[in-house]
Amino acid sequence: MERDLTRIALFAALIAVLGLMPRLTLASGIPLTAQSMGIMLAGTILGARNGALAVLLFLGLVALGLPLLAGGRGGLGVFAGPTLGYLIGFPLGAFVTGLIASRFEHRMAFVPSLTGAFVGGIIVVTVCGIVGMAVMMGVSLAQATTFALPFLPGDVIKAVLTAGITAALWKARPALA
Repeated sequence: MERDLTRIALFAALIAVLGLMPRLTLASGIPLTAQSMGIMLAGTILGARNGALAVLLFLGLVALGLPLLAGGRGGLGVFAGPTLGYLIGFPLGAFVTGLIASRFEHRMAFVPSLTGAFVGGIIVVTVCGIVGMAVMMGVSLAQATTFALPFLPGDVIKAVLTAGITAALWKARPALA
């Protein structure tokens, strides 16, 4: 239990640190950051339950006002903006990533990690983000989808990096699986 709590806290910190990377804000107002890779890594390395808990801890800290999101944003106000769908999608994405990867014999190998990261970290998070943008910005789903499309190439790169990091970690520390 203590080991799980430590890992959950460490991954919440990792997600926060990945938000400090230089960001690029797209025309939709949504920042492009490395934080979504932290979501994917939480799912592939910690598994579905603990990965989602790490993301929920991170979001709890954001809600308390810590400036952990891209651009130093934090507080309850971020949950009333165009990124709401992504924030809701983050824990769901980590959970689905871990759940899908765990369906394979060796969940931390490259292919299971890539599959989980692609479905959970890209599809689930993006669909939640699109719906959230449509609702919060008062635009159609089609228009919100056009706002989200520029993220997809970067997300694919982050999913491949996630799978590579996870597989390398598994090779170095097989007991983690």
